[in-house]
Amino acid sequence: MQICAKCGKERIERDDAMEKQSLQPLRKMLKSSISVDDLGEDLIQNILCRLPASSFASAACVSRSWNSICNRILFSFPKLSSALSFNPSLEDAVSEVVDKVLSKPTRPHFALASIGPSFSLQQAHQLITGKFGSEIPVIVNISEGIIGRDALTDEFREVQWEVTEEEEDDPAGASPNEKVNRGIILTVGFLPGLKAHIVPLLQEKDPRGLLIDEFVMSIREYTSSVSGSGSPSGIVLFSDRKTDIKPVLQKLDHAFSLDTVIVGDGGSQFLYRSDDRNYTTRRPAVALLFVKERDKPLGIGETKFHVMLSTGLSPLGSTYKSVSVKSNKSSTWLTAIRDTLHEDLDGQSILDEIYDELGDRIQFPVFYLGVTKRRRCSVGLEKVRRITFHEFHEVLGGNEEYLFVNSVGIKSGDLFRFYLSDSKAALSSCKEVSDKLGHLKQDCNYTDNRVGGSVTNGNTREVFGGIIFSCCGRGDSFFGQPGIDSLPFLENFPRVTFGGTYCNGEIGRGNLSLYGQGTEEGGDVRCSWHAFSAVYLIMSYTPPLPQGKLVSTEPGCSSSNQ
Repeated sequence: MQICAKCGKERIERDDAMEKQSLQPLRKMLKSSISVDDLGEDLIQNILCRLPASSFASAACVSRSWNSICNRILFSFPKLSSALSFNPSLEDAVSEVVDKVLSKPTRPHFALASIGPSFSLQQAHQLITGKFGSEIPVIVNISEGIIGRDALTDEFREVQWEVTEEEEDDPAGASPNEKVNRGIILTVGFLPGLKAHIVPLLQEKDPRGLLIDEFVMSIREYTSSVSGSGSPSGIVLFSDRKTDIKPVLQKLDHAFSLDTVIVGDGGSQFLYRSDDRNYTTRRPAVALLFVKERDKPLGIGETKFHVMLSTGLSPLGSTYKSVSVKSNKSSTWLTAIRDTLHEDLDGQSILDEIYDELGDRIQFPVFYLGVTKRRRCSVGLEKVRRITFHEFHEVLGGNEEYLFVNSVGIKSGDLFRFYLSDSKAALSSCKEVSDKLGHLKQDCNYTDNRVGGSVTNGNTREVFGGIIFSCCGRGDSFFGQPGIDSLPFLENFPRVTFGGTYCNGEIGRGNLSLYGQGTEEGGDVRCSWHAFSAVYLIMSYTPPLPQGKLVSTEPGCSSSNQ
């Protein structure tokens, strides 16, 4: 870590030198009789767009003309910035990532941070919220690992924590001398034309009494007040690891337009700040909303979210139908019949069939039941309608009576198949994601013909950032080689901001066709909670159609080139 400290010092000195060099023309002007107006807007803009965020914010207060130039720089293009640090000191690690993400002009709309289990969540939350204005929504969580570029070396890294049983029980109770599992990734974004806002999921005294309808209606109310629409553009969801988020995902998928992107981490400890208040008490989940502004200023284009999924589960064996089903607070016992055999099968019989089907292909398989459920669903007093969705339940074991699976929600008559973790399928799926990103990259380079001809003034879509939520079961040990999950994005957009976390239950709204089911079979079956998968949230921006003088993106001022 001495090397990192040295690199950090050199980095700070280099940044200070660059800032001094950028301000040199201004200092010369102040010592002479040259006025600000004599410099010209182009030179001033060229200087201001090189400043770090704090100095840039001060420059915006110098005069009306400078404020106008600063707004022109800011609103010309969205900014997403991300950095990670493995400094064993939490204070130094926070300083390193904050300095990096604020090293260029930006005005953050939101901040997301993930830390290692050997860091204090409470302390990390206090340090990070203290670095940003009180009106900025902030979520800090304990992840299973972090993915991104080092704030000091710019090296891209994927690191999973080596979590002990003690740290799982008490993440804040790790030894202060323990230097492993210490790290942080910080992501901040400025998305003109969108508003960011946090809505918490509340619960009654009964832990199972989640106020899901109220949660959905709160999202609708805020979205409607900002955009006039009932569906936000995107939702980034963080769920407490003790909360069964599946019923919440069912209701969100039912309530909002298919254009609403939903991604996130379905099992971690977190703290958040919203509405100028820090919340340090446990919440079952929080949703970071991105909502289109109804009356956005002229000259602002459209930010669009794209979701892609690399699956890591493969279907195995026949289709079964559950017969006898029992459950407690956290698990389910069931018997089933096979589609070609109507004899009631116990847990051991079912597992014997699956192991016979599997053979010796995988030494230590991890099994899930992929259950197709058809349920009645409504929000509040709205009309009830039936929805069909797919949920995964981890298989815990079986005996001569029942098959045991994790979590609840299975009913008699539900159809299910076995799925197993499959690194080969995951590699193939990563290749498919890379191909899709390649098509998106080509789409970004096309010339916009919406005005009846070729537009040559830069009016094209551009990818400016990405966030990944990858299963903690993936990584080096799963693939047998490092860097697989990041490769699809990095090989297509090597200079674009990209980072994320390893999760214990990744969230990504989609359908069953993502798992190799045909369009007719799986296209209408919804699926939002995944296992052994990687969810990619891609952000792109399309400038507005030319109307008079357009605000253009100045070279060197786009955060997508970080």
